[in-house]
Amino acid sequence: MPSIALPPEDRELSPYTGWTRAHWEAVADGLLESVARFAGPEHALIPLPGDRPSVSGRRSDALEGYARTFLLAAFRVAGAGGADPNGVLRRYARGLAAGTRTPTAESGLADGDPVSWPRIDQCRQALVEAASIALGLRLTRRWLWDTLDGATREQVRRWLAAGLTPSPVDNNWWLFPAMVGGFLVEAGLDRDGAGRRAVERGLDRIEQWYLGGGWYTDGRPRAFDHYNGWAFHLYPVLHALLAEDHALLDRYGPRLAEHLAGHARTFGADGAPVHQGRSLTYRFAAAAPLWAGALGGHTPLSPGTTRRLASGALRYFVDGGALDADGLLPLGWFGRFPAMVQEYSGPASPYWASKGFLGLLLPADHSVWTAVEEPGPVETADAVLPLPQPGWLLQTTAADGLARLHNHGSDDQPADQVLPDDPLYARLAYSTATGPAFDGDPDNHFGLVLDGATSERGRIRPLGAGDGWAASAHRPRAGGRELPGVTVTALVLAHGPDEVRAHLVSGAAPGTAVRQSGWAVAGAAVRHGAAGSRAWASATDPARGPLTSVLGNLHGFAGASCSPAPGGTAFGPAAAVPVLTGRTRGEHTLFVGAARLDRSAPGPRQEPHVRVEGDRIRVRWPDGTGHEAVLLPGAVSVGTAPAED
Repeated sequence: MPSIALPPEDRELSPYTGWTRAHWEAVADGLLESVARFAGPEHALIPLPGDRPSVSGRRSDALEGYARTFLLAAFRVAGAGGADPNGVLRRYARGLAAGTRTPTAESGLADGDPVSWPRIDQCRQALVEAASIALGLRLTRRWLWDTLDGATREQVRRWLAAGLTPSPVDNNWWLFPAMVGGFLVEAGLDRDGAGRRAVERGLDRIEQWYLGGGWYTDGRPRAFDHYNGWAFHLYPVLHALLAEDHALLDRYGPRLAEHLAGHARTFGADGAPVHQGRSLTYRFAAAAPLWAGALGGHTPLSPGTTRRLASGALRYFVDGGALDADGLLPLGWFGRFPAMVQEYSGPASPYWASKGFLGLLLPADHSVWTAVEEPGPVETADAVLPLPQPGWLLQTTAADGLARLHNHGSDDQPADQVLPDDPLYARLAYSTATGPAFDGDPDNHFGLVLDGATSERGRIRPLGAGDGWAASAHRPRAGGRELPGVTVTALVLAHGPDEVRAHLVSGAAPGTAVRQSGWAVAGAAVRHGAAGSRAWASATDPARGPLTSVLGNLHGFAGASCSPAPGGTAFGPAAAVPVLTGRTRGEHTLFVGAARLDRSAPGPRQEPHVRVEGDRIRVRWPDGTGHEAVLLPGAVSVGTAPAED
């Protein structure tokens, strides 16, 4: 890997990560220089290497190479007050002029034209990239746009103006025409008002998806993921700041602050963001909303905590090997991992990670850079935080720095049909140290086993999230269809590192097999085993120590085993999953298991004590506190319970 010349650590200013603003600048410079080696003629298209083009074609992919790294260059230069000793903006200015000279409808790069950008009206992915280009131009206007001649400005305006039409995709994409319009209005190029209307239309459209508490659903009824932070909150706040629109900032700033209260708890002590949702190859873009909160003055986090979380995320990936031998970000998490990549992603797609460098817009003397790092929320105390809007329960533990997300509300299912379960949305839980397995039977899942196959969750109906619990119901699906008359009501109770997972199966024929799986642990070498009613899997990371997943029967299950996932996960080339099995016994059958993910070696653990009386579950945690819950078909009731002798 081309080495990035990093400055020495500063453990006085940054006792948790050692990194400072100078480290961010060095990584930004290193990424830009690595990409520049692959630039085409006039720096207009940057076709990065890779044998997996996106569905939009290689020309669009090469435009991504330009647009997404231009945004990084814009953050770098604008944050330095225009200082550009490496001449980065000159390269992108040449590319801007060349790419917009004769836009083309051709999607490939084999037509003898290695320069022209795809037309936005012919390639809808170009609209996404136009938003990054427009934002970059807005940030660097004094140093790039204002230096262009009139003819070049006009051809750029024409190319961008094609992106002012209504979004072709009904989700966060409505913000892309808004970003294009924002630049054209600011630059005095909104001749017919289309730019202003695009801004208004985009901001109006996302209002229907705002559910309160700092959470948007991404177009579909229940699609919650990192796009909340790096799209729905980022773009409106940036637009409000750049337009100096205080009314808009008063609307979007408090929403961002509410979001950050939960988002901050989705980073592990090692800097890892929680591994859930699509486009995870954008990696440290998860830091973007942290910086946006500081930039806009709407954040519940101290400056030292903001930098600690953001620097932790960047360092997690840089130290973890996310850059390949060419110094590029491949499609994956650390290295390449094609299974987690969506069809719309091409070789340059990972450079949406550039959004993570938003903090460079804050001046070097801002408190976010000068304050001493403070611990992140996961490091201060154990916590279980309900997020009712997405139907999530965040469970964090200070001793091992793990963050876990229990999912009882996000399925990414469209409104008009039910698609096969997506491993990045349909699992019962996600964490900062594990990823879903994409082969074999699913991890972190409860299903009925029919003809050797495990049923899917399908559409998830949240039943609520509260003090130490979250619940949902679903109608299990097999062979692409709902199982007639069958409902699964699911509940998780969490305390410290412990989880109690309960599932009530209603309407299944007596004797129907069920399968409950736990956390998938991955690594270069994974140990696993089972004894009696308990199964476990464990792997050891040289930098972080052991990671162990345990799953044990508390009620209803008959057997325990461990299932291999030969394809591994984004965290390692091989994985194993603890599994419990059982059978239904009547019209309604309750299954209860104890799950745990922690950074201790395999061995005896003090587990919660559970007593089941009909439809009632009483849980006593190892510290003596308790929960009590009642599960009925499609309904739950949960409260705290006094300790029992």
